[in-house]
Amino acid sequence: MTSTDLLADAFDRISECVGDVLQDLSGDDLVARVGPGANSIGWLVWHLTRVQDDHVAAAGGLEQVWLAGGWQRRFGLPYPPEAHGYGQSSAEVGDFQGVPVRLLQQYHEAVHEQTLRFLKGLDEGALDRVVDTSFHPPVTLAVRLVSVVSDDLQHVGQAAYVRGLLRRR
Repeated sequence: MTSTDLLADAFDRISECVGDVLQDLSGDDLVARVGPGANSIGWLVWHLTRVQDDHVAAAGGLEQVWLAGGWQRRFGLPYPPEAHGYGQSSAEVGDFQGVPVRLLQQYHEAVHEQTLRFLKGLDEGALDRVVDTSFHPPVTLAVRLVSVVSDDLQHVGQAAYVRGLLRRR
C-alpha cells in the first residue's frame, strides 16, 4: 500500500461516516442545535466538506467543487462564496438553514470524488511538495492532507455525537 492509497482509505472512511451521520436524518435534525452556540449536524458536515474542497483544490491547483459545480448557488446560504466555516460566528452557524439532506450528501460525494481523483494522480514524491510557505516549517502536501483528514474526522465525530443526542430526546 502506498501513502496515497492510505490517504484515499482515510478519505473513504470519512465519506462513509458522513453517509452514516446523514442517513435517515430529517431536515429539522439537520439544523438542530443541542445547546446555545452549538454546531448543527448540517453545518458540521458542510464545514468539513468545504474545508476538504478548499484545501484539496488549493493544493492540487484545482477548482473548488463548491464553485465550479454550482453548489454555492444551489445551497442558497447567506455566506460569501469563499466561506468554509472557519471563524464563523454562532449566528452564522445558525444561518445554515433550508439545505436538503440529500443535497448536502451529494455535495460531499462530489468533493470526495474530486479528492480521490487528485490522490490517484499523485506519485509518492508529490507528497513532499511544499504547498504553504506561511508556516514554519513550510507545509508539505502530505502534512496538508493529513491535517484535512484530522479536521474532517473530528467534525464528523462531532456530528455523530449530535446525532446521538438528538436520538435520545
